Amino acid sequence: MQFTRRGLKDDGFLGFRPLTDLDAMRVPRGTGIFVIVAPDAFRPEFLKKSTAGVFKKKDPSLPEQDLRAAWVDKAAVLYLGKAGPGSKGNRGLRRQIQEFMDFGHGKPPGHWDGRLIWQLRDAGTLLVAWKEMAAETLNQAEADYHTGFVEEYGKLPYANLVRGRTKG
Repeated sequence: MQFTRRGLKDDGFLGFRPLTDLDAMRVPRGTGIFVIVAPDAFRPEFLKKSTAGVFKKKDPSLPEQDLRAAWVDKAAVLYLGKAGPGSKGNRGLRRQIQEFMDFGHGKPPGHWDGRLIWQLRDAGTLLVAWKEMAAETLNQAEADYHTGFVEEYGKLPYANLVRGRTKG
């Protein structure tokens, strides 16, 4: 798969809405994979302090040199995550993406996946897209997307600090 906007669309991803304009009610409730994509001509400017919420009394901000080291030149995909059903079956894409957005607006998260997104000056211009998938396929799909990205770019997407893996 190509990790471009066209490649993602060809692979079944939908949405591609700017984070600032996203109406979470238009995101499906089902489980799936979601990506944060840089719009054309996006150039990173790193903030000294993240806009994201504090997690377990820890500031999510990283030093600029760490952000620069994580940046993947020429990559459109900045983050790739999954949205499972949760232990009570009430999670999914809509809730996961809404919590991701709330985290970026300073609310305390339940995790800090993708936190580097919120240390970009124009994070609101980034696009979010999603692909509904059956819950039992998510771990393998996330691992496969991460593997494909690493094969193409030599490292994980900018805001992925941990590589997806299958259980077992």
